[in-house]
Amino acid sequence: MRVFLVLFLVAVAVIRLTIISYDELLADEAYYHMWSERLDWGYYSKGPGVAAAIRASTALFGDTEFGVRFWSPILGLGTALLLTSLARRLYGGAAAVWTAILISLIPIFNVGGVLMTIDPLSIFFWVVAMYGVWLALERSPHGIWFWVLAGFSIALGFLCKYTNALQLASVTLALGWVPRWRVELRRGGFWTMCAVACLGALPPIIWNANHAWITATHLFERGGFGGGGFKWTAFPEFIGLQAVVYSPLIFVGLLISLGRGWKEARSHKPGRAERARFLLAFTLPVLGFYAVLALRRPGEPNWTALAYPSLCVLAAMLWHERASVSQGAGAFAIAALALGLVMSVAILDTDVVRQMGFTWPYKTDTSSRIRGWHATAEAVGAVRKQVEKELGQKVFLIADKYQLAAELNFYLVDKRIEQPGHPPVYMPESQEIQNQFSFWGRYDEFTEPPVPVPAPGAKPNAASAPPANEMPEALGENRFIGRSALFVTDSPNLAAPPSTLEQGFEEWKCVARYEIKRRGLPVRTLTFFLLSRYQGMSL
Repeated sequence: MRVFLVLFLVAVAVIRLTIISYDELLADEAYYHMWSERLDWGYYSKGPGVAAAIRASTALFGDTEFGVRFWSPILGLGTALLLTSLARRLYGGAAAVWTAILISLIPIFNVGGVLMTIDPLSIFFWVVAMYGVWLALERSPHGIWFWVLAGFSIALGFLCKYTNALQLASVTLALGWVPRWRVELRRGGFWTMCAVACLGALPPIIWNANHAWITATHLFERGGFGGGGFKWTAFPEFIGLQAVVYSPLIFVGLLISLGRGWKEARSHKPGRAERARFLLAFTLPVLGFYAVLALRRPGEPNWTALAYPSLCVLAAMLWHERASVSQGAGAFAIAALALGLVMSVAILDTDVVRQMGFTWPYKTDTSSRIRGWHATAEAVGAVRKQVEKELGQKVFLIADKYQLAAELNFYLVDKRIEQPGHPPVYMPESQEIQNQFSFWGRYDEFTEPPVPVPAPGAKPNAASAPPANEMPEALGENRFIGRSALFVTDSPNLAAPPSTLEQGFEEWKCVARYEIKRRGLPVRTLTFFLLSRYQGMSL
């Protein structure tokens, strides 16, 4: 049976490896790829984990979709193997089998198995740490190295996704919830784990200390703490999004398992209660945290992903036991898994629906975010070439969103880096820090003018040295002054460039519209504005 499970999970990983090159990059993948080209201790919204991972895989396989996404199927395989092994240790072989099947059929985990975002890394290190804690408890008081493993995994997970810090709360809850484990809170293993885990906070702290703590501000606003109050539609929307990405019937089954698991945790069966409490401790803090946030805004459906690996193990055991005594429960479980499989296939390739004869506009299909980027980059290159031919001079590119700029960075053939440290496509100038582009080279920046080299034997002219307290604008020059730019947007309702661009250039005009199609259906519409003679903006 163990060999069968390993072969099954490896087969799933191989299938994922064969399809990761099929679709173009998601905007976030392209964005993280840009990070990987500029390695740092931290970034605007995340730690350095995802950038380091993509840098490693592209070093092996090149700057291709396969190179960017290589780790996703591998991490998915590792996560599934660890969860299956944990289920076997907790509940036996049958629970391991159903855990492997369940984790392989949940749509959002299948998406995470082919797209390289922060989630595959975050979930993998979360599961490693959870497993490490269980092994440490099994071998207590001689499990010190498993505590170290757990701490190291929490640190690495935090470098990928800051939510992984909640795992310290999960471990503390598990130890405090089970009476015979409370002694661990006074032992060195637990505190060693905490100390090692805190090492993961050092790189982001170093980076943020040098960048005005911008990540804290960003996360505060993204979490809905920046203003506004309770929104009564937010929580139902939160639940609806969860149901969609986890498959409706599977989601219902997981919720039922949450309730039954709570009863199990409060039962008088010492062994079963302990195991249920352990698994719920790695579920409830994450779900509770985002449920509270959902009272203000629904958030993204993947935010809660860390809560579900342990819940899947609990659900596999509970539904297996229930199905063995109830035909209705067994039928529901089979129907839920079947629907999960159908939704997983459909979400990984929504064109399957169109091949069946259904007309599904890409405007309502979230998979359009990984479609048509080669054609988009070709259209941008063609329009730029035509504009430059008419003007008789080179233009630089500006995109309205970081997502479009990142995709063009990856797919443009002629990238044209204007200056060292600059991206191929800029964002509109702004005094606000909006994303990672704010920290890279900008077309509105001032650079120091070339320092004249004195003739041999001539004395340096001290008067030519600028005062130390002068502003950069007074010291330097903007090398984009007088140049023209091509502003590109895929926002269909944008009829004019942003005000900062209108003010920064002498004049503008719409020069082209281009519709990107797939299977005869529109995917996105590009609008091009020629911005003539950059003149800068007064502060």
